[in-house]
Amino acid sequence: MAITDQNTAHDDTRFGRLVERQDNEDFPYYDGDPVEIPTWKWLVIIASCVVGFVVLTLLPQPDNIVALVPRILFPAIMLATFISMTGAYWKAIFRRLRLRDVWTILGFMLLDIVVTFAIAIVVRSFAGATANSATDGLGKAGAADTVAFYVGTGLQIFGEELFSILPLLAVLYWLHHKARLSRKSAMVLASLVSAVWFGAAHLPTYDWNFAQCFLVIGVARLVLNLAYYRTKNILIPTGAHVLNDWVEFTFTSVAGATGVALIF
Repeated sequence: MAITDQNTAHDDTRFGRLVERQDNEDFPYYDGDPVEIPTWKWLVIIASCVVGFVVLTLLPQPDNIVALVPRILFPAIMLATFISMTGAYWKAIFRRLRLRDVWTILGFMLLDIVVTFAIAIVVRSFAGATANSATDGLGKAGAADTVAFYVGTGLQIFGEELFSILPLLAVLYWLHHKARLSRKSAMVLASLVSAVWFGAAHLPTYDWNFAQCFLVIGVARLVLNLAYYRTKNILIPTGAHVLNDWVEFTFTSVAGATGVALIF
């Protein structure tokens, strides 16, 4: 995964400082390092993403305490499958968090909020918008239910990052290692595929509003993908995603309780 002594030779394959940190870190798996994951294993991993998503969406969730079960199973299914397919090398999607990563998480959280907010205003003007019902009744069922909501959605969001990043790495591998596209081209296309995949998964949540899912949610996914591209650490987009959604959930809940009109 490290570029080490070949930094100079690899400089032209990396994006500039605004996209990638100028360090020795690179993506795992896409070029066979630290281990090559063959296509059949990637397909099993992607299938586990689908299974996890089906479990999340189909298991009954009468309240946020019961909802902990599918919200835990969602990432657990994907992570367990990924570990079984990669063995000791599964940890390559994680990196140690450093102090500067806290600022990176906060920065991408703010960027995600601003970008999503701006695009949502435009999309609502011509395609309308459907509210996320996840916060319905939040705070009205007691403290335990509220705590379960935030814990559960935090785990679910980690699952959403696995759901997005694992297929992204698969596409990156197929495009770069198999199709022999340049690293930069493979990165751009893999991120776009991930955004479409992520947006499509939200169609039932937002009443099949294609514009909202592929433009608002899809672009938000591109921002989170950028957080991963910059750090090669799935914990960074997870942190930004959790904080972003918790801020939105809290604001929506408070605004709904006080009768404040929301713009999206």
